[in-house]
Amino acid sequence: MARKRKQTYPPPRNQTPTPRPGAGPEGLRDRPTVATINLNAGNGQEGLSVGDRVRIVGSGLYAGETAVIEKLVSGVIPSALVRTEAGRTRQARTIDLERIRGEG
Repeated sequence: MARKRKQTYPPPRNQTPTPRPGAGPEGLRDRPTVATINLNAGNGQEGLSVGDRVRIVGSGLYAGETAVIEKLVSGVIPSALVRTEAGRTRQARTIDLERIRGEG
C-alpha cells in the first residue's frame, strides 16, 4: 500500500513577515534612500516678513538662490512662498531660508 503524502498549507495572509537582515535600526543608517526628518522644522524661524530678501539654504532644486518672500504660511511646519531672481516661485520651509543682510 502506498504511503499518504503529508498535507501542506500556505502561510496565512495576516502573518507578519520575518524582518530582512539589515532592516533594523542599525540598517537604516546605512541606506541612502531613507528620508531624514528635521525635528526643528516645526519651530520655524523668527523675524521673517513679506518682502524680505532671503537665500534658500535647504537642499533641492533652488538651493543657494536668492529670493523674495511673497507670502508667509503658518501651520505645523511654517513655510513661505518665495520668488527667486529667475522669476520662479516655490514654497520653502522657513528654517531653509536665510535672511540676506546688508544689501541695498
